[in-house]
Amino acid sequence: MRTYDFTPLWRSTVGFDRLFDLINNNSQMAEGQDNYPPYDITRTGEESFRISLALAGFSSNDITITAQQNLLTVAGRKPESPNQDYVYQGISAQPFERKFSLADYVEVEAATYENGLLQIDLVRRLPEKMKPRRVEIANGLPVNGKSKSKTVSVAS
Repeated sequence: MRTYDFTPLWRSTVGFDRLFDLINNNSQMAEGQDNYPPYDITRTGEESFRISLALAGFSSNDITITAQQNLLTVAGRKPESPNQDYVYQGISAQPFERKFSLADYVEVEAATYENGLLQIDLVRRLPEKMKPRRVEIANGLPVNGKSKSKTVSVAS
């Protein structure tokens, strides 16, 4: 288990406690997970992503997707089939739980399952108050109770 000491950074940062905890928790979470099931994460737009998981042998009823604040959990469990007598079993049927940390304001938009491939579409939706906006700056002294002003952009 590896944890990082962020004490030197805490002296010069404000409000990043959650980020430091996330880094430590992700390193511990990654050590406990194996590589099953295999997955891809792709960018499908400027503010949208898709997670694709290869789940051969599972049906959509065997899979659960849980979205919480900043955490997406995909779990699967196949029902036991006692009447199967395998000579060789190469298609994995092991239960799994895969967790993905999500950034703030990232939401699950949709999920589809077809031909053994689970696709989860994610989108980042910033609230209006978080988007860049123009701020008016007053110039000079007030004239008749009103000041001359000009609009200056503070957005990047």
